[in-house]
Amino acid sequence: MNAAFPITTSYEHIRLDDEGVPHIVGTTMKIVELVMAQKAYGWSPEELHFQHPYLSMSQIHSALAYYWEHKEELDADIEDRLNYAEQSRQEAGDSPLATRLRKDGLLA
Repeated sequence: MNAAFPITTSYEHIRLDDEGVPHIVGTTMKIVELVMAQKAYGWSPEELHFQHPYLSMSQIHSALAYYWEHKEELDADIEDRLNYAEQSRQEAGDSPLATRLRKDGLLA
């Protein structure tokens, strides 16, 4: 192999939608969703496959490789999603069940 002519590759299992969001080809799953599941549960690629059997191991490894190549931007997306979820939770307030449980002294 000649080092003067590097070989470039692409992620055949990854496609960007019209907004530039990376998805796993043939699915509606976004890369960031797979990565969030891995981070939340500490799942290995094999466990990700067990939990998402419609994904091939090639798709999973490609998605994870894409994540590591674009870590900074995808981590920012994850942070935005977590902040949005927390803001929504705070705006929604307690559910009727939580309110009732607090009233009955069953929830702190």
